[in-house]
Amino acid sequence: MALGDVQLAGTADISRIEAPVTWKAYMMCAFASFGGIFFGYDSGYIGGVMGMPYFIHLYTGLPYPGANATAAEKAAFALPASKKSTITSVLSAGTFFGALIAGDLADWFGRRTTIILGCGIFIVGVILQTASHGLGLLVAGRLVAGFGVGFVSAIIILYMSEIAPKKVRGAIVSGYQFCITIGLFLASCVDYGTQNRKDTGSYRIPIALQMLWAIILAIGLFLLPESPRYYVKKDNLEKAAHVLSRLRGESEASELIQVELAEIVANNEYEKSVIPQTGYFGSWWACFTGGLSNPASNLRRTIMGTSLQMMQQWTGINFIFYFGTTFFQELGTIHNPFLISLVTTLVNVCSTPISFYIIERYGRRTILIWGAVGMFICEFIVGIVGVTAGRESKHNTSAVSSQIAFICIYIFFFATTWGPAAWVVIGEIFPLPIRSRGVALSTASNWLWNCIITVITPYMVGTGKGQANLQSRVFFVWGALCVTCWVYAYLLIPETKGLSLEQVDRMMEETTPRTSSKWVPHSTFAADMGLTKDQEALGTAEKQQLEHGNNETSAV
Repeated sequence: MALGDVQLAGTADISRIEAPVTWKAYMMCAFASFGGIFFGYDSGYIGGVMGMPYFIHLYTGLPYPGANATAAEKAAFALPASKKSTITSVLSAGTFFGALIAGDLADWFGRRTTIILGCGIFIVGVILQTASHGLGLLVAGRLVAGFGVGFVSAIIILYMSEIAPKKVRGAIVSGYQFCITIGLFLASCVDYGTQNRKDTGSYRIPIALQMLWAIILAIGLFLLPESPRYYVKKDNLEKAAHVLSRLRGESEASELIQVELAEIVANNEYEKSVIPQTGYFGSWWACFTGGLSNPASNLRRTIMGTSLQMMQQWTGINFIFYFGTTFFQELGTIHNPFLISLVTTLVNVCSTPISFYIIERYGRRTILIWGAVGMFICEFIVGIVGVTAGRESKHNTSAVSSQIAFICIYIFFFATTWGPAAWVVIGEIFPLPIRSRGVALSTASNWLWNCIITVITPYMVGTGKGQANLQSRVFFVWGALCVTCWVYAYLLIPETKGLSLEQVDRMMEETTPRTSSKWVPHSTFAADMGLTKDQEALGTAEKQQLEHGNNETSAV
């Protein structure tokens, strides 16, 4: 097989479709996951800021409650639900559109370039937020920053999935979720340290610090290679071979590099023959082609990716990280809600590395199923304790302590399963011709539902006029949604553990989600698309054996 000036040597041996991987490649992938830090930090700092006394005073004009203030007066000293909703959700709105735009830019200019551009946009948004002294500029800054987060959150998953070795791809992409948890934890630490300042530094310091994470990521990506699959998509096989050799630690002329590149090219050619190439709008429409009855159709994959990210938001995890501080304040018995929020984010950080092992040991499908079970049990317990304690729950230390304990266990289940696995799966299920758009649509779905949940949650738990005042009962809502996540994962999520991105395509064509874990690769795209060197050697050996047999027959 040959394209341009690059000669490709394919193979029919499924065990040889990926070259050995060096520690250098692992470190490249690990650094790319750093993008999760400012994604997590940006999501995490705002919950603490909205509970800071100076911030509340500045944005509401309310006087500080005195030392002898009643519980009702202290509870009244808070941002209105409308302002909480606006400040929190506007980031998600910007991120939704940023993720959609990023899909195009990643195909036009490259995965790495799009991420760097996202860092630049994000920094502009942070500058606007830091300079704000009123709601208007703060909201505008979060909207702009949201576009940058959308670029990074969509394309970093795409980039990591395309450069990571198949045997540890799940663990490496899970590193992105781990970095998100680190970002959340750092945000809680900074909020905890600045909460009692009586000047604009209380909120400006947490906001401005975000620029550091974006600068580090942008500088680092200048030193990292582009995705080889991007160059294959652009028919630039010379650069693809060069990048692949950097990732795999082999020379460009190495047969191992040629074999892996041949499989990527063959898969791309196959997918292009199946997916019509009809220009810009046609490339978007290709994401929705094929019937619902075909488990390998692009429509099914797009629905799976977008619904999986929707389900991740339905678990209710961002209720804790966006509104945890204010929720714990409303429980009444907690002396320092900021400290409890810090503890919950620490649980998140410490739990996530467990996913590095279990996602490759037990697979994506298995941990999604059992993770949902663990989450809905914990959430129902939190809700039951709150209802059982009744009106006294706010003053029942034992009840509140048990609620916090089960919230932490719930976070553990999320951090080890749905947190990382949802990102891993969307990076694996799309074929190369629509991969950037498929991942962008899936990420946009995450942020759309993130936005919806952050808009409505303050009204669900708020105690003001016209608000639902669910308080702890909101966990019945999240628990019921996690039951839906459990059923969804069992019926619709395939097992992609241990497969190359090209093998995932074949698996989805030949099996169903519930039988996917038993599927074993049996051929390569390079072998199916044309004569490989292995086939030539096999043909020569068979011919020689036949001639030898004929000679022996003649001698007899």
